[in-house]
Amino acid sequence: MLKVNIKEYPTLMKYYNNILETIGNTPLVKFNKITNEIPALVLAKMETFNPGHSIKDRMAVKMVEDAEKAGLLKPGGTIIEGTSGNTGMGLALAAIVKGYKLICTLADKQSKEKMDILRAMGAEVIVCPTNVSSDDPRSYYSVAKKLNEEIPNSFYPNQYDNLSNRQAHYEQTGPEIWEQTEGKITHLVVGVGTGGTISGTAKYLKEKNPNIKIWGIDTYGSVFKKYHETGEFDESEIYSYITEGIGEDILPKNVDFDLIDHFEKVTDKDGVIMTRRLAREEGFFMGNSAGSAVAGLLQMKDKLKKDDVVVVIFHDHGSRYVGKMFNDDWVRDRGFMDDDKVTAGMIIQSHGNKKLITASPDEELCDVLEKMTKYDISQVPVEKEGEFIGSISDAIFSEMIKKPELKTQKVETVMDEAYEVISAQTPLHEVAALLNKKHRAVLVKDRAGLTHIITIHDVLEAMNKR
Repeated sequence: MLKVNIKEYPTLMKYYNNILETIGNTPLVKFNKITNEIPALVLAKMETFNPGHSIKDRMAVKMVEDAEKAGLLKPGGTIIEGTSGNTGMGLALAAIVKGYKLICTLADKQSKEKMDILRAMGAEVIVCPTNVSSDDPRSYYSVAKKLNEEIPNSFYPNQYDNLSNRQAHYEQTGPEIWEQTEGKITHLVVGVGTGGTISGTAKYLKEKNPNIKIWGIDTYGSVFKKYHETGEFDESEIYSYITEGIGEDILPKNVDFDLIDHFEKVTDKDGVIMTRRLAREEGFFMGNSAGSAVAGLLQMKDKLKKDDVVVVIFHDHGSRYVGKMFNDDWVRDRGFMDDDKVTAGMIIQSHGNKKLITASPDEELCDVLEKMTKYDISQVPVEKEGEFIGSISDAIFSEMIKKPELKTQKVETVMDEAYEVISAQTPLHEVAALLNKKHRAVLVKDRAGLTHIITIHDVLEAMNKR
C-alpha cells in the first residue's frame, strides 16, 4: 500500500481568514423584463452579494483601515457614525473582526429591520428625529458628532465628508465594472446619498473613457439636482421624503458634481412601486434605492440607443424593507399600492351599456325576487323619483324561508339602507373597504350620467385581473 506524506503536499482547502475578505467582486446580472422598452443592454451591479448585503461594506472597511493607519482609531476604541443603516452594517462587520465598539445614530424614518440588524450585530442604536435640520442638535448627524466629542478614544468616520468613502469605489467598484463589461460600459446609473459610490466609481471610469455618462438618481425633497444645475443651495427644495439611502439636505464632500453628467429626480411612489416590481418580475429583491434607480433610468430611456451598455448599481437588499416597501398595508396606507391604478370607473366598464335594475318602494318583494332571478343579480337598489332610498340583497332569501309571508310585503317595509354613491375615480382598495356584510354594494355614475352597481363579486374579479 502506497504511503503518502501529507506534509509534502500543499493543502487544497480554500477559505477566507475573516468575513471582511469576502467583500467585493460582486456580479453583473442582465435585466430580462422591466427594461425591455430600453434599446440598450442594461446590467445590475449586485452589491447585495457583499457580506453585509450592501455596497457600503466597501467604504466602511476602507474608512476604518485608513483611520487605523492615521492613528485616529486605536485598539479598544469606539466607532460612532450617523447612518441610514447600511454603512452601520459594514462598520459592524469591521468592528466585530477588529475588536471595536460601535454606536450608530439613525433617523426615525429608517426601517425597523435596519435597526434590528444593527443591534443583532452588536451595535448600539440611537434613533433620532427625521424632520429636523442637519444642524439641529437632535439630528442624527449632530448626535453622532456630540458623542464623538464626549467619548474617549472614539472615532467618527463621517461618511459624508470622509474621502476614504469615494476612494474605496475608485479602487474597487470602478475597476470591477470596467473589467466585467470589458470596457464597453457607456452609462452608469447610481442613487446618490453620501456621493462616495457615484464619485469614486465615476472617477475611475472617466479616466478610462471620458465619454461614459454618469447619471445620478435624486429624490424630491433633496438638494442635489438643483445645486448641480444652478450652483444654488436652495433650502426650499428640502422637505421630508420616504425614499431611503439617496438624496440629502446637505452637500457632502464626497459628491464630486463635476463627474456627474445629469441628476434625475424620482418620486417616492415611483421608487416604491419599482422596488416591488424588481422583486416580482426580475427576482431582484432589493432596497428602495434600487427601485428609484431603475425608475429614473426608465424616465431617461429616450437618451439611450441600441449599442449602449448601462450599469445600474443596486446598493442594498430587500430584507431591510420587509416591513415597509414590501408590506402591502404600509404601501397602501401611503397611496402607493399598484391597485390604486384600478378605479371604480374601470370596474364598471365591464358592465357596458347594461341598464341598472332597480326596485320601487311600493313593489311587492316577490316581484323584486323575480327580477333578481331573471337577471342573475344579487343586489337591487330601491329608487323613488330618481333618488336611491334603500336596497334589497339576496340575504332576504334566508329570511323568506323562515317567514314565507314576506313575499307579499312592500319593499319599503323590508329594505336595507341605500347603497353609497361613490366617484368613478375611487381606487380599488377604497371600493373594497366600503363593502362588507352590511353594505354589499356601491353605486357609481359614469360619464354619460348612467348609474352602475359594484358588488363584492365585481371587486374580487377586478383583484384577480390585476
